[in-house]
Amino acid sequence: MDPNTPPVPALKAALTARCPRCGEGPLFRGPLALRERCEKCGLDYKFIDTGDGPAVFAIMILGFLVLGGALILEFKVGPPLWVHLLLWGVGTPLLALGLLRFLKALLIALQFKHKAEEGRLIKE
Repeated sequence: MDPNTPPVPALKAALTARCPRCGEGPLFRGPLALRERCEKCGLDYKFIDTGDGPAVFAIMILGFLVLGGALILEFKVGPPLWVHLLLWGVGTPLLALGLLRFLKALLIALQFKHKAEEGRLIKE
């Protein structure tokens, strides 16, 4: 692939969990485990360092959605406790996995797009 080719849009790469350069190779080898490089264009994923960013955003978003949903359900319908346990006990981990995967892919695509890297005092 030509290195001068513009990267795919970050949102598209995140939604499809594909390589931020070519948009074809899969980014993950499991639910959240990254591959070492792109199968299609050979982009090395060593530059990736999302840190705790996806987890922090996921906690904030899920906290708002789950707590809000539980409160609305409780005050509008008033279901028994087992309904809450079933709904939120199963739904929250599933939402968390999907949201973490999307947010991790989005931060990776944005790192690639903006050529983000660790700060250095002197270029090596």
